[in-house]
Amino acid sequence: MSLSRTGPGAAAPAGIFNGIVRTAAAAGIIAGLLLTGVQHLQVIPIIQQAEVYEKAQDSAAVVVPAAPVAAEHAHAAGTAPHEHGHGGHGAAAEAHSHGGWEPEDGIERTAYTALADVSMGVGYALLLAAVICLRGRPVTWRSGMLWGAAAYAVFFIAPSLGLPPELPGTLAAPVSARQAWWICTAFSTAVAIGALAWSRNVWFKVGAVALLLVPHLVGAPQPPMHSMAAPESLVGSFIIATALANAVFWLALGGLTGYFYKKFA
Repeated sequence: MSLSRTGPGAAAPAGIFNGIVRTAAAAGIIAGLLLTGVQHLQVIPIIQQAEVYEKAQDSAAVVVPAAPVAAEHAHAAGTAPHEHGHGGHGAAAEAHSHGGWEPEDGIERTAYTALADVSMGVGYALLLAAVICLRGRPVTWRSGMLWGAAAYAVFFIAPSLGLPPELPGTLAAPVSARQAWWICTAFSTAVAIGALAWSRNVWFKVGAVALLLVPHLVGAPQPPMHSMAAPESLVGSFIIATALANAVFWLALGGLTGYFYKKFA
C-alpha cells in the first residue's frame, strides 16, 4: 500500500513555513525602514560629525607620521586602527573604509542604509518567527513586543555592556575576537532568559543567572591602547542614540512579527 504525500499532514509544514516567511518579510521590511528613519534623524548625524574628527586625525597622521602612537601599537598587534562599528549590533548600516569605495552622503547613503536595515530586519524576524513557532503558544502584537524586548536584551543590551557601539576613529580589538565574544554573549543571554522565563526549577534559574554573568566576568576583548578621534561627549550621545534606535527597532519588530504571525501562520 502506498502512502500519499498530498494529504493535510504533508501540506501543514509547507503552510507553516510559508507563513513564517511571509511574516518575516512583512515585519522585517517595515521595522527595517523604521530603523532607517530613526537612524537618519538621530544616529547618522552623529556618525558624520565623528567622521570629521576621524579625517582630521588621518590628516594629522599623514603630516606627522610619528604622532599617532596608538596606531603604531594597533598595527603591531595585527589590529586595523580604523575598524569600527557604526552603531553596533545593527544600529547603523553605513559602510566606512579608507582608500576604498563608500556611499556618498545623501540619497545614496540612505538607500544603502535602508537596504542593510531591511535585510537585517527580515533575518531577525525569521529567527523570531521560528522561535515563536517552536514555542507553540498563541501570539499577538502585544506578546510579540515582549519577544522583541527579550531580543533587544539578547542582541544589543548584553553585548553592549562589554562592546559599546563605536564611532569612526575608535581604536578597537581585532574583529574576530569581538565577533566571538559577541556571539557567546548573545547565546548565553538567550539561554539564560529562556530558563528564567520558562523553567520552574530553582537551580535552573540560579544557573541562568550565572550564565548571564559569565561573558562579562571573562570580559570583552580590548585593544592594546584605547584611542578615539571624537570627543567623549559625542561618544556618549552616540551610545544613547544607538540604544534608543535599537529599542524602537526591536519593539517594532517584535510587535509586527506577532501581528503578522497571527495573520499568516
